[in-house]
Amino acid sequence: MHVPVLFEECMEALLTDPKGTYVDGTLGNGGHAQGILDRLEAGGRLIGFDRDGEAIERTRKGLRLKDGVRMEWIRDNYASMAERLDESGVGHVNGVLLDLGVSSNQIDTPERGFSFMREGPLDMRMDRSKGPTAAEMVNEASESELADVIRRYGEERSARRIARAIVEARAVGRIETTGRLAEIVERAKGGRRGRRIHPATQTFQALRMATNEELEGLERVLETMIGRIVEGGRMAVLTFHSLEDRLVKRFFNRHVPREESLQGGGVRRIFEAPEARWIWKKPPTADEAERRTNPRSRSAKLRAVAIGG
Repeated sequence: MHVPVLFEECMEALLTDPKGTYVDGTLGNGGHAQGILDRLEAGGRLIGFDRDGEAIERTRKGLRLKDGVRMEWIRDNYASMAERLDESGVGHVNGVLLDLGVSSNQIDTPERGFSFMREGPLDMRMDRSKGPTAAEMVNEASESELADVIRRYGEERSARRIARAIVEARAVGRIETTGRLAEIVERAKGGRRGRRIHPATQTFQALRMATNEELEGLERVLETMIGRIVEGGRMAVLTFHSLEDRLVKRFFNRHVPREESLQGGGVRRIFEAPEARWIWKKPPTADEAERRTNPRSRSAKLRAVAIGG
């Protein structure tokens, strides 16, 4: 199994009861799932979600199970986690883990269309059985809609210029491949000019996030699952860029009490139920050795809270 970013920190943040019930919301290549299974004892249970059917099949074949430890697979977006757990008769859980990074299999498979480094169809869907592709968005959205997506999800300063270049290019012929889109974006931004990061990075990120409704799904799973974690249980989220990280930080901060002074003296604690506390006030990040062996880890942050005071 693939060893994911900040693996030991994720295990430390999540696991409190070896006989508990845990949810891995992003099975991917199974690295976190295997780590959880290895640490569970008889009576423990892991429920794994992934919208990518290939990830489900890969982990069904690859995960090693122990006697007495239950493993269940659910092919669905983690945004639907609460509803799918209801269907399975699962009430409260001991922990939820979300790894928001795109799996290496998705990035490294050209026909998935996630990477500008590999020529392939402009797809970008994590679940290829449903929903419009990135190509449909690129070729059918208006210039203003494209600019908004690229600016909002990619935090790209040149969003308007890139959107204009896309619209002009598609008037000549549909944009169907990752390579063509990358060339259009690179030209719109004036070439590489010694940039360490490819000029199309933020645009590809934005289109992927919009195609898969990633921020909307993240908000939904946080809102619907934090109240389903037992007292003392944990929620841990591994983020890879600032939009996700800000969203998770703001959400957890709403549940971590803060003190407000009262006019008549004393203080009151303000928080949204359920009450939570930070596992680490400063989120762990990859060390130099991990960044060297896995460049994708350079932007990773682990935000985690324990439920209860």
